[in-house]
Amino acid sequence: MPASTPTHESGTGDVTTHHTFCRFCHASCPIEVDVAEGQAVAIRGVPEDPLFAGYTCIKGRQIPEQMTHPSRLRSSLRRRSDGTFEEISSQDAMDAIGAELKRILDTYGPRAIASYTGTGGYQNSLAVPAARAFHQGLDSPSFYTSVTIDQPAKTTAPFRVGIWEAGYHNFSDAEVLLAIGYNPMVSSFGPVGGLQGTNPYVVLRDAKKRGMKLIVIDPRRTEFATQADIHLAPKPGEDPTLMAGIVKVVLDEGLYDHEFCEQWVGDLATLFDAVAGYDLDYVSKRCDVPADDIVAAARMFATARKGTSGTGTGPSMAPHSSLTEHLSIVLNTICGRVNRAGDVLESGYFLYPETPRRAQVHAARPPATGAQQRVRNLRGIRGEMLTTALAEEILNEGEGRVRALIVSGGNPVVAWPDQELTVKAMEDLELLVVVDHRMSATAEFADYVIAPTLSLERADVPHLMDRWFRAPYTNYTEAITPRIGDVLNEWEVFWELSCRLGSPLPFPGGNAPTDHRPSDDEMLDLVYAGSRMPMDEVRRNRMKVHPDKAMIVQPADPTCTAKFTVAPDDIVAEMRQVIVEGDSATTLGVDPKMYPFRLVSRRLKHVLNSFGSELSALGAKGSTNPAYMNPDDMEAYDLADGDLIEISSPRASIHAVVESATDVRRGVISMAHSWGGSSLTDEKVRDIGTPTSRLVSVDRGYDAVNGMVVQSAIPVRLTVLEQSNR
Repeated sequence: MPASTPTHESGTGDVTTHHTFCRFCHASCPIEVDVAEGQAVAIRGVPEDPLFAGYTCIKGRQIPEQMTHPSRLRSSLRRRSDGTFEEISSQDAMDAIGAELKRILDTYGPRAIASYTGTGGYQNSLAVPAARAFHQGLDSPSFYTSVTIDQPAKTTAPFRVGIWEAGYHNFSDAEVLLAIGYNPMVSSFGPVGGLQGTNPYVVLRDAKKRGMKLIVIDPRRTEFATQADIHLAPKPGEDPTLMAGIVKVVLDEGLYDHEFCEQWVGDLATLFDAVAGYDLDYVSKRCDVPADDIVAAARMFATARKGTSGTGTGPSMAPHSSLTEHLSIVLNTICGRVNRAGDVLESGYFLYPETPRRAQVHAARPPATGAQQRVRNLRGIRGEMLTTALAEEILNEGEGRVRALIVSGGNPVVAWPDQELTVKAMEDLELLVVVDHRMSATAEFADYVIAPTLSLERADVPHLMDRWFRAPYTNYTEAITPRIGDVLNEWEVFWELSCRLGSPLPFPGGNAPTDHRPSDDEMLDLVYAGSRMPMDEVRRNRMKVHPDKAMIVQPADPTCTAKFTVAPDDIVAEMRQVIVEGDSATTLGVDPKMYPFRLVSRRLKHVLNSFGSELSALGAKGSTNPAYMNPDDMEAYDLADGDLIEISSPRASIHAVVESATDVRRGVISMAHSWGGSSLTDEKVRDIGTPTSRLVSVDRGYDAVNGMVVQSAIPVRLTVLEQSNR
């Protein structure tokens, strides 16, 4: 399909229609963009796309306004001595930043230079690889991303169990889906094997038509949960208790795949012992879920032939997140929900190197073997350090202390756990560089703010979704509008700085050139060199499904003797600990009676974390992140919509605007994270919301392996601050 097709002329000049894909969130929805005089003027879905069938969401349709919004930065900024900012050319900014980095490198060593890539950076197929390569070139381990403040258990948990080379079942032919704490009707995608954000309403409807059963575990009756055959709404923080109870039912009733476990599971008897304390009555009472529903869910899942269990952000940010993820993987494993020899993999993995996909196990191994952090005996995972430790890596004196931070597409001041500590860290840095298209709460503390390109101004591939698409699908886009202002692609920032530092920028296809400024396409060739489908072929195959190139699972190597470890010692010990605690609040050393509510994280359909509300159509949906509460709880506190409350945890307090929600169970406050500003007193809460990250501490209730901090199911209490006239 051609990338650009002239469609008509208007009185203000030629209008051309371009096919590209949205990068507001991860889903990569194909879109048609009308461009007039170099600016996007309208966006639509692409009805003929074979995967999305014309689907777009409200966020992506606002890209024309985002590109030219008055708040968009069109040039870099430098902080003056009086704290205000002045415009500076991008090249002058790179010169000054490069000189400062050289000083810090010579004074403190490479570990002192850190970068953090947030969710926004993941919408750019070159941003994360460039940041990673920058650190490799410097020999600095201080590479951080939002992965380790969101769902790090998805990275670490599989290594503790062992990895099935061919992966778990596809969604496309699933007979059952168990969704733990995610909502793909609002969020961009779910776990592998789950429902993704590619036209989710239609895809779910069609799946249910063919007979797929849906089980949702969530304390809210979300849009997804309303479609469930069984909805289990446990007390927040009790996901590991509930999952252990479900596993026990499957084991006790002999519903697991005996033949598969005999061949591929090495410690099933230990798992039986580990779940012994999670009898049905105990689990039902502790989770406040009917026992019959737990049994029904276990049977519905285990008796199906195909289908998977998967977790989302909710349980991944709650207490014992690694344990919940582990038990979800274990449920899939003991039920034999793996792709067997001859099965066809759902996604194409076209942007990844060709690797074997055999029906066999890679044995369990330690999940965290990266560089040693300087706090809590933590280690990096899979080539990156743990963001939950970064504020302390900045503040704690001693060798290896971080002195410079480059933030790309992120907003640490409202996104990192423990806001007060984060603000102190931003103020303590010798150099803070923020790459962002608006003056975020973090940019307020920056020495330099670098204005980046936005999506329509750069070439890209859907790199994240390449392994989540529900078909072997490819897409590509070139830049379809000229750059507005003196802006840099995120990769250019790291390329410019590496040139000034004299360090290489290594990629699979070789080092980035230094004798000329490469194009986006040259960089894509370097980053995705050796991929399963060469980039030239990807460029020729836009919005296309390749059934002839689907990956077929191969038989196991006859010499393979590895087996899954479903009950490793540390997991068994943690399961005992959960029973001893008796309530998820005690994970944080909190008396549950003193903090009777649990604050849970959620997504809002009209924004992506901390950005989007500045756009008119999205801002009209709401300027704050409401504290959604059950109407009965509001009545007990004499609250009405629009009232102001103070929500307090053992760490701190936030202010929030109350809104009633019948989909929230009693005792729960549901709020979106990554809102608000840099103030710790929330004077503008009605205008910009408040960051729930202020309520948590980085050193209480954290995961011992991946450092994940409890940022959902937070024990809180509330106080009425301001009641509206009524």
